[in-house]
Formats: sequence, C-alpha cells, structure tokens
Amino acid sequence: MNARQTMVFGDNADDYRAFRPHYPDALFAWLASVAKQDRLAWDCGAGSGQAALGLSRHFTRVLATDPDPRQLALAPKEANVDYRLARAEDDLGLRAEVDLIACACSIHWFDLPNFYANARRALRPEGIIAAWTYDWPRTHVEPLDAILRRLKEDILGPFWAENSALYFERYETLPFPFKEIDCPPFQTPVARSKGDLVSFLKTWSAVEKYRLHYGGDPLALVDRELEEAWSAHPPDLPLCVPLYMRCGVNTA
Repeated sequence: MNARQTMVFGDNADDYRAFRPHYPDALFAWLASVAKQDRLAWDCGAGSGQAALGLSRHFTRVLATDPDPRQLALAPKEANVDYRLARAEDDLGLRAEVDLIACACSIHWFDLPNFYANARRALRPEGIIAAWTYDWPRTHVEPLDAILRRLKEDILGPFWAENSALYFERYETLPFPFKEIDCPPFQTPVARSKGDLVSFLKTWSAVEKYRLHYGGDPLALVDRELEEAWSAHPPDLPLCVPLYMRCGVNTA
C-alpha cells in the first residue's frame, strides 16, 4: 500500500469510519457460502472495520489487517475479530489456513505481485479470494451528475493516484491470477441526504490530497450549485452504488 495514501486515510479516519458505507449482509452470506469452510477469514486492508464486522457474523474467526493504526483504533470490537497492524504484503505466517481473503475497496493500493504471493501462501487449497469496490457515485439525475462529474474530473482530476483507474474501471482491468467464479450483483447505500453524500465524498483520497495541496475544501467550490440542483431535482433516496467484485479460487 502506498505510504502517502495510508497517511491521507489515517488523517481522515473519523470521517472514514462514519461515512464510508457498510456492506450488505447478503454479500458476506454469499462469500461464506462459496468458501468451503468458515473457520478463518482475512480482511486485508481493513481500514476502520466495515467488512470485518460483516465477516464476523459468518466466520468463526476474522483476522483484520491494515497498515494505519488510526484506522484500526476506530474499528468495531468483536470477540472473534483480531485486528493487527500489517501491510497486505507482510508475511503473517499464515500457511494454507485461510478460508476467505476479503479486500473491501482496498486491493488497488496493494503491491499486487507481493500481495498475491502472500495470499496464495495463506489460503487453503480451493480457498476463496474476493475483491470488491464501488465507483464514483451517481444520482441518475443529470443536473446533479453533471456537477459530480465536474468535481471528479475537473477539480479533483490532478489528485487521483495512478491506481484510481482500477476502481474507476470497476476492477475490470485488475490483474487477478485466480480461477474466477461468477458473482451475483450487490449494492450498498451511500447517502440518505445531500449532507450524507457530501460527507461520503469528503472521504475520497483525492479530496484530502486537494486539501493538503491548497489548504481548502474542494467541495466548497460546488456546494451552492449542488444545493440548488438538489432542491430543483431531488434524487430518489437512499443513493446506492453497485459493488464490482472479482472472486476466485486458489488452485495453485
């Protein structure tokens, strides 16, 4: 994981915990159903624990790792979740014992060759690895979506890291050297109001990098325009985003 980006997320840890979406239980139930066993799941790049919490309801034990202690400090505590400070590429001594590796909106930050070698060591034969993400949100109301596109492309454009192409391309171009299995569609709510949407947008890495560079809030540049468009063309609520997932089996 890029160290600079880890620091950015840690600087925004409170908002990340509060405003990043939780994932539907149906996702974790499905992952448990395709894993041959439910003894140990590894949430890799756990952040503030949104996926670890969901996994804890379906697996006997959950190991949740992240390289930023500020994120982990805010994660929900569960008796069967073991939070550890570690990078995705760190060898934790796991050897053919993990039933599921879950990477919730995190794998695009990893050193992929080293992480995949680590994952193959950790997974049981026929163990499952799943990586999912979501795209920049849309309201399906064109005046609002035009503002969101301008924010993403024109205002924040220079501040997206190179790896942002992976999630903006919905992980379709993500290198994924596992025997893939088909995934059902899932979606998750990200906002129940305009305020929720703005708070969610503030957690994106490019927004924080803009702040660090200019010392100002990029969302302030579109706030009045967004407020007027939202009042004139209110979207259906809650706003939901599809989850784009790659899921595979460890056959090596």
